[in-house]
Amino acid sequence: MTSTDTSSLPTAILLDVQDGIGVLTLNRPAVRNAIDDAMRTELLDALDRAARDPAIRALVVTGAGKAFCAGGDIKGMKARLDAPAGDVAFNGWTRQQRTHHALTALFKLPKPTIAAVNGAAAGLGCDMALSCDFVIAADNAPLSMTYIHRGLIPDGGGMYFLPRRVGLARAKELIFSGRRVAADEALAIGMIDRVAAPEALLVQARAWAAELSHGSAAALALAKTQLNQTYELSAEQSFAMSSQAQAMCYSTAEHRASVAAFLAKTASKG
Repeated sequence: MTSTDTSSLPTAILLDVQDGIGVLTLNRPAVRNAIDDAMRTELLDALDRAARDPAIRALVVTGAGKAFCAGGDIKGMKARLDAPAGDVAFNGWTRQQRTHHALTALFKLPKPTIAAVNGAAAGLGCDMALSCDFVIAADNAPLSMTYIHRGLIPDGGGMYFLPRRVGLARAKELIFSGRRVAADEALAIGMIDRVAAPEALLVQARAWAAELSHGSAAALALAKTQLNQTYELSAEQSFAMSSQAQAMCYSTAEHRASVAAFLAKTASKG
């Protein structure tokens, strides 16, 4: 199956679907795919479609042009600071709610997600990559938590995702310094999962997404939901969630078909 539908989406976000794999492209290459308010809204719309569309079994997130995402749009930051002093904090809080909504939607998408980091992923762009289940980066693509250089802290999930990938002490070092991490170092410390040649990046990301999404969509969604909470759950809570999820899996068409196929194969060998 091949389907491409970008007509209903504004051009800052593109969503292409082919053979069950959605490729979401951040499409503001002139500003290195920096995220502004309008792009946040478009991103949420695209993620909502990806979550609801059964034709999309996995999602790859990448950037147009030379960068994956340069983070928040500096012009947007300037406009925020130019607001009346009494409005700055609340306006910032409101913007943060939209950011958190978008990154949470990506993190909780009930399908496998892969960030295909084609170029620099800085600040919010780095957070976005880390909010995916897996990260594959071009061998020339650096990642960096650049917030400290703007007098800010990671606000797109990096405080949560980065320590879980690299450990607490190393996460502190990367956040406090804001330094660039080359792809080979990022792979070595567990910040990313795979490295690819730039020309092969998207092909490998799509192939990996296809490999991860062959199984039951219900089982994948339920497993991902629980795994995303693993470090916050007690063993008893984890077992309880597993029991409830497994009961739902028992009722799925995929489970029924797989059991029937196994028994038929066993009988034919009998």
